[in-house]
Amino acid sequence: MTSETSTLPTSDQIRRAPKVLLHDHLDGGLRPGTIVELAHARGYAGLPESDPEKLGTWFREAADSGSLERYLETFAHTCAVMQTREALTRVAAECAEDLAADGVVYAEIRYAPEQHLEGGLSLEEVVEAVNDGFREGERRARAAGHRIRVGALLTAMRHAARALEIAELANRYRDLGVVGFDIAGAEAGYPPTRHLDAFEYLKRENNHFTIHAGEAFGLPSIWQALQWCGADRLGHGVRIIDDIQVGDDGTITLGRLASYVRDKRIPLEMCPSSNLQTGAAPSYAEHPIGLLRRLQFRLTVNTDNRLMSGTTMSREFEHLVRTFRYTLDDMQWFTVNAMKSAFIPFDERLAMINDVIKPGYAELRAEWLFPKAAPTSV
Repeated sequence: MTSETSTLPTSDQIRRAPKVLLHDHLDGGLRPGTIVELAHARGYAGLPESDPEKLGTWFREAADSGSLERYLETFAHTCAVMQTREALTRVAAECAEDLAADGVVYAEIRYAPEQHLEGGLSLEEVVEAVNDGFREGERRARAAGHRIRVGALLTAMRHAARALEIAELANRYRDLGVVGFDIAGAEAGYPPTRHLDAFEYLKRENNHFTIHAGEAFGLPSIWQALQWCGADRLGHGVRIIDDIQVGDDGTITLGRLASYVRDKRIPLEMCPSSNLQTGAAPSYAEHPIGLLRRLQFRLTVNTDNRLMSGTTMSREFEHLVRTFRYTLDDMQWFTVNAMKSAFIPFDERLAMINDVIKPGYAELRAEWLFPKAAPTSV
């Protein structure tokens, strides 16, 4: 016997495995205790619960509606307490700390600067406060024995009219901690082509962007994001399954769009737990990630909103391991996919894969060779 790569990883191994996160919202990952403290400091009286544990439960239950629109309503409370420099820096630092403790070695965290201006901050001050928080969180993680690198994605709200302004902001800070751009919010009625000027600007500037598409809305959203806007990645993209037919005899036929996505290796930012909450998938077993993995799409695993989904990267992988019997080899496949798809320079991505991710998984796979020593007799 030379390997145990077919053995299912334990929860501890999943937590210790190096992971890469591409789709996580800053305002969807606050610690409940931090929300309570920030609300008290700001005088915000709108929280449904003042006890951190009960508040965390409320967020998860409110997000379990099966509706993307209802899911998005929960963000009113988190954004309400993220309106000062101090609050933004604290939230960003804690985000980096929490991810590092969960084994995440690289993360791209997205947020909408336009949603944090009620306290008088400018867009630039918002970006600088969040960047400072990420750097502080990286330092704290390192002091605790963890390593993480965090990049920011600046998001424009698809129902608003500031996409070009936010795209220009992302371009100004692209060498100062911001790695790309995104649009988010309810898909229905707000197609990505409403913000075509922003995407054309970013392409002219050779900058990177992802687009929320194919989550609550179907194939037209994905098609517009790719063929009109030129997205580098798809935020969710789960509805690409609508362009794949599985026959009664098990034969699989890909439509033109699904074939294009697979052939071009367009990364899909899959968020299984979130998809169950918003109704994009009925269960983990029926989540399209299983079929798409077998078909070798460029898949990545993500958390979306850790607070609302009560999740972590480790929990997302635990669900997939239990459901699809994924091994450490599968986890490494997802993780390398994500690192290949990150918005940092190629040489840095390659170094992360070869010097951090692959060695980390190799060490975990080799653990069966070193069983715990039997206790010595008295």
